[in-house]
Amino acid sequence: MAQTRVEQKERTRRAILDAALDLSEDSTLVAISLRQVAKEVGIVPTAFYRHFPSIEHLGLALVEESLDTLRALLRELRHTAGEDAATIIDGSVAVLVEQVRHDHAHYGFIARERFAGPAAVRTAIARGIELAERELATDIAHLPGTDTWSERDLQVLSELIVGSMVTTAERLLGTEPGSAAEERIADAARTQLRMMLVGARNWHSRTT
Repeated sequence: MAQTRVEQKERTRRAILDAALDLSEDSTLVAISLRQVAKEVGIVPTAFYRHFPSIEHLGLALVEESLDTLRALLRELRHTAGEDAATIIDGSVAVLVEQVRHDHAHYGFIARERFAGPAAVRTAIARGIELAERELATDIAHLPGTDTWSERDLQVLSELIVGSMVTTAERLLGTEPGSAAEERIADAARTQLRMMLVGARNWHSRTT
């Protein structure tokens, strides 16, 4: 069956995104050109603009793909687990490990571009992480014992947790799926998160 124009456009767009991931694997997005991406896909440079206004916009699409999916999965897990902290911790680490396995190129891209990418891409990654922190802070506020916490303390704990998850994802990038090293990193992540929540349960938020 012949592809429709919309289907063909989506296939080309996907090919452009995948080509950018491949080309930036050993460097960063700022080191590749529109012409390189077009050549990799097999299209003329002017055809690139039918899908993205610039390389930076292509990078923004990759950031959105990676972070939106992970946030949605973790948000769903927290809402399903309710107030069971152990289930939330184990499930969150399991989701992270699986996502890094499945979308290794995307998370490698985020790790590289987070500090070395174009300004707009770095900003988008920072905003995505901040959004994850705000969503987590909202959910933490519904856990037992946090009803008297200040908004700032909720945010601090969410920053610690999300920061730990980001670091864990970056460490997982250097391991083989199913390896002992991967499991050690996952186990360390679970331990860190449990330690954070043990401390949080004994925290008395200051109102001054």
